Amino acid sequence: MAELRKGQGLRQSMAWLHTWSGLLVCWVLFLVFCGGTASYVKDEITLWMKPELHARLGGDISAATTSQAAEGAIAFLREQAPNAERWFINLPDDRRSTTTVSWLRQPRPEDAGKGNRARLEMRTLDAVTGTPVPGARETRGGEFLYRLHFDLHYMSAIWARWIIGFCTMFMLVAILSGVITHRRIFADFFTFRSRKGPRSWLDAHNATAVLALPFHLMITYTGLVTLLFMYMPWGMQAVYQGDPKRFDAELGLRAPRVQAAGVPAPLAPVGPMLAQAIARWDGVAPARISVERPNDANAIVTMTRDAGHSLSSLRPTVVFAGTTGAFKETFGDDPGNASATRGVMVGLHVAHFAPPLLRALFFASGLAGCLMVATGALLWAVKTRQSHARTIAATGRTPFGLRLVEALNLGVIAGLPIAFASYFWANRLVPVGIAQRPDMEIRMFFTAWAIAALVAQIRPTRGMWRVLLGTGAVLFAGLPLLNALTGTAHLGVTLLHGPAVLAGFDLTVLAIGLGLGAAAWWLGRPRPAARGAGASARTGAMGEAS
Repeated sequence: MAELRKGQGLRQSMAWLHTWSGLLVCWVLFLVFCGGTASYVKDEITLWMKPELHARLGGDISAATTSQAAEGAIAFLREQAPNAERWFINLPDDRRSTTTVSWLRQPRPEDAGKGNRARLEMRTLDAVTGTPVPGARETRGGEFLYRLHFDLHYMSAIWARWIIGFCTMFMLVAILSGVITHRRIFADFFTFRSRKGPRSWLDAHNATAVLALPFHLMITYTGLVTLLFMYMPWGMQAVYQGDPKRFDAELGLRAPRVQAAGVPAPLAPVGPMLAQAIARWDGVAPARISVERPNDANAIVTMTRDAGHSLSSLRPTVVFAGTTGAFKETFGDDPGNASATRGVMVGLHVAHFAPPLLRALFFASGLAGCLMVATGALLWAVKTRQSHARTIAATGRTPFGLRLVEALNLGVIAGLPIAFASYFWANRLVPVGIAQRPDMEIRMFFTAWAIAALVAQIRPTRGMWRVLLGTGAVLFAGLPLLNALTGTAHLGVTLLHGPAVLAGFDLTVLAIGLGLGAAAWWLGRPRPAARGAGASARTGAMGEAS
């Protein structure tokens, strides 16, 4: 205890805590940071992945009125999904020129155990005509990457969120202990010693961590807050006797769910309901409309206001009786202090309020987070290999734990970029009219990642780092060329005439490809002459940072 009271003892304790709280979950966190970073531009990613819409972007995206877009979507859903449990309509806005509709179809035998995700159907509609955009491909687009960072895939969403929450808590501990550990953390931010082995990796880790430290703290803590009531449900269970729907309704989070009456009844016209909602919100239009139990006597229509640039994620909601169009109730107009505070924290996390430049800053901070996690994992491997250098040189064998970490580092850090790029390539190469097309794109993501991870387990060497990083570089840097060959809005057009979001996507993936290529090139440079018994033991790790 006496030693711990001295500053050095505390920092040494925090160094141990920082190392292991970061290492044990770093590979999951890398996936979370990559998916979460992509989520800031998920609408732009979805737009790029629907090249059939690109030719329509030159016109005025507000050419269709909100009422026109809503009525067209309702007409489409009434015809295509009359027996669905729920309808969802996302109306056009400044980031989306089309209407997106989705519905939860009735369960089928093959859906057993798959949850609601397997039953969700989605279409893109022309906002003016209310009909599907001709030839528009089905794709999950950026929504898949958004869901991936907290729902994972191929597993129960509840279990996935518990896993992500567990890893996020470790991340928070790692950040706080890292700040305590590094006494000169801000001074070291301006220091980078190249080709110094672990010292260079520590400098890189410090720089990427401090560069966006406020963002890292905010995004980690608010990530836990988004699922607060799942992780800490005891108060809600005690007061509401385990009825989360009633709790959500009273808190103003969402309208209560209703059971089908089993009595067919037509849905009332949506136009008058829309007018009432807009009048209540002083002219602000809704961003989303949902219909619970459509074409049933118990149907309700819920309209959620466009949040605009509000910091809070809480959006006022108006509920109408589906068969009569009569006003029923509102939610979220005047949230309590605790609810409003949580709404701001969730709003900070999802950043829907952010204008383009601020979202670009969030995106850059997310990339810094990816690099922070990656350099931390590589730092542990390089330091551990150096400490075992004499044993490895004498026996020619790498300890199992070290080899496992090096293989996981290679499979995740170099493999995930291949998976992301493969997802985008699959979007353009999979035939447009094929059945279950979105699932094929997602399957390509995980297939590419699985192959990279398998290769990494078999041969986690410096040469394999070059191969996988080079593959990711080619795939990412080739996306602008792929866009030019499979669409009309290539860089030769978008740089001069817009739209800027498509040019931004191509330039971003090109920059990522060049960055991966630079890393692969650097790994191929001749290394300094071997010094000491441990020099030959570095071949399995990334080696010295330049």
